[in-house]
Amino acid sequence: MDDKEAADALAAHYQALRREIGKVIVGQDEVVRLVLTAVFAQGHCLLVGVPGLAKTLLIQTIADALDLSFNRIQFTPDLMPSDIVGSETLTQQREFQFVKGPIFANLVLADEINRTPPKTQAALLESMQEYAVTVAGQRYPLARPFFVLATQNPIEQEGTYPLPEAQLDRFMFNVQLGYPSYAEELNIVKNTTTDRQTTVGKVLTAPEIQAYQALVRRVPVADNVVEYAVGLVHKTRPQGERAAPRAQQLLEWGAGPRASQYLVVAAKCNALISGKYSPDIEDVRAVALPILRHRLVRNFKAEAEGVTVEQIIKELL
Repeated sequence: MDDKEAADALAAHYQALRREIGKVIVGQDEVVRLVLTAVFAQGHCLLVGVPGLAKTLLIQTIADALDLSFNRIQFTPDLMPSDIVGSETLTQQREFQFVKGPIFANLVLADEINRTPPKTQAALLESMQEYAVTVAGQRYPLARPFFVLATQNPIEQEGTYPLPEAQLDRFMFNVQLGYPSYAEELNIVKNTTTDRQTTVGKVLTAPEIQAYQALVRRVPVADNVVEYAVGLVHKTRPQGERAAPRAQQLLEWGAGPRASQYLVVAAKCNALISGKYSPDIEDVRAVALPILRHRLVRNFKAEAEGVTVEQIIKELL
């Protein structure tokens, strides 16, 4: 099929995915939209929310709806890099054999990523960047498509190792999960306190997802949309010549070039799942908050005045 037909098929498959995921996950529409956008745009996602908001269930449900291999890694302070990527073991024939770790799956849930030391975080983040792992000088490519969806609890600071800004930059989106509304929570409690089992149907296979990822890259973008995205990122850099006055007042560091790339790719994907064939400025604005949220560093003045990163981004928009 041609690209126009493929774009229509992607929009239809996206709606089918929303219906299947909605059988299990009540509400969280914006979170589901962003995670599926990351899947089609070949990005990784960081989900931040207090315990009990179904972050793990959401990712498990998405893995069920996409016919992909899924592994969950529970990050703990004693987790070693070899527990993620795998290690060489000695066989009975006195030969070294590589035993693959849980990173060898299409979709990897890194649960509570801030609970593990930097050395182990780095092992995961290297595989996110390289789509391969290196053990004892031997390189092992990862299965494609490959996504890391990491969760982080914002309230428990005892025994946590915050991700450095350079490593946070590897994630396309930083998605914040909020509490459900009263009506949504009523629905959740009614659905989850009975013996009724809900099955999620398979909507897409790995080859279909890869075809859609390639389609997203081929989507044409008008120059004014690219200029808007790059201009928005330049506004966030307090030392730059295009810096916004508020950025100069409140920010220590702005976003890097990767943010500009992600804004354009995510805008393309947002346009396709919305039934359009090319993104406009509204598509860039729709993905700007989760892309920029973890790339801006506030200065002392902003922290003292209680100005959040979200408020700064909304002012820049």
